[in-house]
Amino acid sequence: MNKVVHFEIPYDDQDRATKFYREVFGWQITKFPDMDYHLAITTPSDEKTGPKEPGAINGGMLKKDPTGEHPLIVIDVPSIDDHIKKITESGGKVVMPKMEVGTYGLYARVSDTEGNVIGIWQTLGPC
Repeated sequence: MNKVVHFEIPYDDQDRATKFYREVFGWQITKFPDMDYHLAITTPSDEKTGPKEPGAINGGMLKKDPTGEHPLIVIDVPSIDDHIKKITESGGKVVMPKMEVGTYGLYARVSDTEGNVIGIWQTLGPC
């Protein structure tokens, strides 16, 4: 069974969005080094292993684009290539091709048979 490990919230205005989530939910939002991406820490976390509380997840915030106009969940998979194949064979589509995220992992966005966009993630190294 593959678990949800991350979420992403797109924004039009980075300052306005981060202010909202900081003030309303108390999240810690920091810019990810060398990327136009902001980490959203929603629960006490360890830098190497992530959330300390079982079942809790953190997320990210990024500029809206055609493949991500609405919040989405990110599901951890052991092989992104195998899952892209399973997704397309089951009627889903790739909406953002596989990309490397530094040395941390591989990421892609796909749509399910209902048109919902989700992210899939394969870990390569420690985050």
